[in-house]
Amino acid sequence: MTGLTTILGTRLPLIQGALAQISTPALVSAVSEAGGLGVLTTVGMTPTDLAAAIAAVRAATDAPFGVNLMLQQDNIADLVPALIAAPVPVVTTSAGTPKRFCAALHAVGTKVVAVIPSVKVAQKMAALGVDALVAEGMESGGHIGTETTFSLVQQVAAAVDCPVFAAGGIADAAGVAAATALGAYGVQVGTAFLLATETPIAPAYKQAVIAAPDTGTVVTGRALGDAVRSLRNPLTTAYLEAEAAGATPAALHALVDGSLARAIQGDVDHGTLMAGQIAGKLTVELPAAAIVARLYPNA
Repeated sequence: MTGLTTILGTRLPLIQGALAQISTPALVSAVSEAGGLGVLTTVGMTPTDLAAAIAAVRAATDAPFGVNLMLQQDNIADLVPALIAAPVPVVTTSAGTPKRFCAALHAVGTKVVAVIPSVKVAQKMAALGVDALVAEGMESGGHIGTETTFSLVQQVAAAVDCPVFAAGGIADAAGVAAATALGAYGVQVGTAFLLATETPIAPAYKQAVIAAPDTGTVVTGRALGDAVRSLRNPLTTAYLEAEAAGATPAALHALVDGSLARAIQGDVDHGTLMAGQIAGKLTVELPAAAIVARLYPNA
């Protein structure tokens, strides 16, 4: 294996997508133990919370793992010093630029991987000296850009010299093969790990993913400049109707603020069930190691 395996020390060129409020130590350590790079969420965490989560991962595995910084969070300035004081193998970043702390993380031996939505942003991140890029297509769940995985990955791979990993619409070996054919060194996978037995979401959320057809996701938040893909449900229907009627940003926020937490707790009608378009292909809950084996059956 090349790419991520060489750069970040994992057995497989696989990054587990950072699932906001969801990718906690049990899932992260299971993915890392299986040969991928498990990645902790920091959404909703204090530095103390993060330290406890990192300790739990380290207690469960000696394999490399990562911590994600979703740069829209309002406490990044608190979390970054904690990661510099107690370094982790990898930090992934999304929804922003790591420019102000990339060099400091490198100085303590942490690798930096930036999730990007376009060639222009990819080139900016490569110029910063990040260790790898994740080119994420709009098929992905959660916060998305505007380009598809198929078109984005091959253009990003041609535009930069650092390793590029494909994300969006990948859940099995066929997806990995397609990403590799497009020039990717490996893949980042998020939605498939929603159905890991180690993933701490309510059974109703998992069943909604299993039940989703190929057309079962929608995108909300475009009017707010914050597009999010999730499973279609009464909340998304109400949101899209309000958006089309010209509702104010405050009214739209009132519909969705706190809705991911509701989904995690099992409210499939009033929660935001973040998931990508590949949900239509997912039909069964499996241990994380089995999901990794489905992606890399011959590894």
